[in-house]
Amino acid sequence: MLRLTDIQLPLDHDDDAIGQAILARLGIGASALRGYTVFRRGYDARKRGAIKLIYTLDVDVADESGLLARHADDKHVQPTPDTSYHFVAQAPAGLSHRPVVIGTGPCGLFAGLLLAQMGYRPIILDRGKAVRERTVDTWGLWRKRELNPESNVQFGEGGAGTFSDGKLYSQISDPLHHGRKVLVEFVKAGAPEEIMYVSKPHIGTFRLVTMVENMRATIESQGGEIRFSSRVEDVLVETDAAGERHVRGVTLASGEEIRADHVVLAIGHSARDTFEMLHGRGVYMEAKPFSIGFRVEHPQSVIDKARFGPQAGHPILGAADYKLVHHGKGGRSVYSFCMCPGGTVVAATSEPGRVVTNGMSQYSRNERNANAAIVVGIDPADFAPYDNSGSPLAGIALQRHWESRAYELGGGEYQAPAQLIGDFLAGKPSTAFGDVQPSYKPGVRLGDLASALPDYAIAAIREALPAFERQVRGYAMHDAILTAVETRTSSPLRIKRNQRFQSLNTHGLYPAGEGAGYAGGILSAAVDGIRVAEAVALQINDNAA
Repeated sequence: MLRLTDIQLPLDHDDDAIGQAILARLGIGASALRGYTVFRRGYDARKRGAIKLIYTLDVDVADESGLLARHADDKHVQPTPDTSYHFVAQAPAGLSHRPVVIGTGPCGLFAGLLLAQMGYRPIILDRGKAVRERTVDTWGLWRKRELNPESNVQFGEGGAGTFSDGKLYSQISDPLHHGRKVLVEFVKAGAPEEIMYVSKPHIGTFRLVTMVENMRATIESQGGEIRFSSRVEDVLVETDAAGERHVRGVTLASGEEIRADHVVLAIGHSARDTFEMLHGRGVYMEAKPFSIGFRVEHPQSVIDKARFGPQAGHPILGAADYKLVHHGKGGRSVYSFCMCPGGTVVAATSEPGRVVTNGMSQYSRNERNANAAIVVGIDPADFAPYDNSGSPLAGIALQRHWESRAYELGGGEYQAPAQLIGDFLAGKPSTAFGDVQPSYKPGVRLGDLASALPDYAIAAIREALPAFERQVRGYAMHDAILTAVETRTSSPLRIKRNQRFQSLNTHGLYPAGEGAGYAGGILSAAVDGIRVAEAVALQINDNAA
């Protein structure tokens, strides 16, 4: 097989255009082409009205070696690489203690799946509920303003990514094809086949629910065990004669102890009580930068027109997205995050008396509004006004302060404070909606967001919005809506690990995924889960040798 890259075709090309492009690129006749598959399809939208599709193709041809020799100087004609995943180990006989995975978000699910597929029969724990029960609890907040602190957008089977756009693209380096393994497993679990080749694959919440259930069934069929409503209260740590710390298991809130020498921490970025417990147990961690800001909503049609021009609405292009960055005069960066085309803004708090926003889309992306976080980068030096102890947990204090402030400005009962962009830029409260209706449930309360974030963040966002208007026409439209507050962009700390993926100071403890500060998004979290599972397997086998 040959891999051809950078095959450019018009958006509305004929069915046989790909085959003809292959023949032209290779300089062969039709009889020499045996077949082809699309490995990747993206688009170049830099020229509105003349958008091109960009293909990467795997091609089966006669005289492959001859064609490679003929095109030796063409970097776009290469042998098709092996992108299949290869397991690094298999469980030894007589395994004394099963590995434990804490969390069933993308990281925990894939750590558990890989360990099960390699025969290690993991025990997987989650403080929340199974995904359908969890969905009922989540809707309870959105519709009835009733929060379950153990079962919500942040906690439960599938993790926070279940209630998102289901994006499956990342900028991580992936030389061992872990990302491809994630996509393959998602398709097996019910994801659409197109995620294997489109440049910006996504799934959407409704499909993710069924996929998560199917993945659970696969894990269980291969010897894994998943327990819900099983919050980890403590980790058991033993210090040996040489002063080295070793994990020896976990204690659940029920009082049950589970013996384990290998524990994967895939706890997500909002497990604040677990962070506190781990810090109290002496597990090494550090405060790290993250971002805070608002959710912004525009009519999806405005974004489509700005990005795609006269080709907006084309079925291949779908709903347009964007990625914006502005480096402010004061040194603060403002950027768009977790953009959800044709989606909704959702309540994402996990603690009573606090408001947190996030974005979500279904696979169809056919809701009226586009939404995204517009956030400002902050670092540990900014945490001191909220916790000046120097604790690695200080960023949590900052998050809680502004989430409580949003709850107050929203008037209670988990309503969110909101303001029209035009009024925000003019520095005056909003009193009535324009053409853009907010999608956030349980509802919004219009007012002034100037006190909803630190002064430096407000100033940075006010500076950034006109700059974003120059990149996406209509972005600073008066009627677009800002909703507060977005604080859970990533973990406020990092549980540091060594080259073997173990905690710097606690053997057998494997910090992983977003909560540990090593991922951002579904795909990167899942890939990190695979890497950590491999490290666990290799360590178990080394110990057994």
